[in-house]
Amino acid sequence: QVQLVESGGGLVQPGGSLRLSCEASGTDFSIYPMGWYRQAPGKQREVVATITGGGSTRYADSVKGRFTISRDNAKNTVYLQMNSLKPEDTAVYYCNAVLHLVTYWGQGTQVTVSS
Repeated sequence: QVQLVESGGGLVQPGGSLRLSCEASGTDFSIYPMGWYRQAPGKQREVVATITGGGSTRYADSVKGRFTISRDNAKNTVYLQMNSLKPEDTAVYYCNAVLHLVTYWGQGTQVTVSS
């Protein structure tokens, strides 16, 4: 059974940093694309960053230069390092993986940026 479990969210002041982790289980994820999405209250879920099995990355314009996605295939884990956080980054952050055209989601982790 494929499972994605996020961790690392919390409350942080503007300008601060957080590191999200997404631990995957149920299969070897090393060759599959994975990503981070977020959903703020009253808004649609949006892509934040994605990473291929080979390590190629893409970012939403709103987070370029501030966020970094990475993966440790030995640990079946993908990370999102978030620096210079802004109040508009407040959202529930979801981990995503696509396996054989099937999309899997984690349960989400809340990130709140506020003074």
